[in-house]
Amino acid sequence: MNIRKIRKNNIEIAVVDSEDTLITDPSTALDFFATIQYDSGCDRFVLKQSQLDSDFFDLKTGLAGNVLQKIVNYRMKLAIIGDFSIYASKSLSDFIYEMNSGRDVFFLNSEEEAINRLANS
Repeated sequence: MNIRKIRKNNIEIAVVDSEDTLITDPSTALDFFATIQYDSGCDRFVLKQSQLDSDFFDLKTGLAGNVLQKIVNYRMKLAIIGDFSIYASKSLSDFIYEMNSGRDVFFLNSEEEAINRLANS
């Protein structure tokens, strides 16, 4: 795993580069975000869709809700980048829409979009 720090609008954002699944349950998520925050000094993160366990995108498992609640509770911000059109779930599509309307968690198509959104939220 590699962490790149990008500075935009005087805000530092940690971009996590890894081919591995990094978040598989709420406790590993909290440990992961705390470690990244400590190592990078950032409280805004960019992750790839592939770095999240596939259960994250099945809302019935509760993984997404639990993980994202930790982001909000610990006053962090997260952008997840990928192609979310591959999921046929209307509830997931609605969930993504609601998250993108907020200020803490975003589901976006590219790293550039993620950096821009995190730097302006």
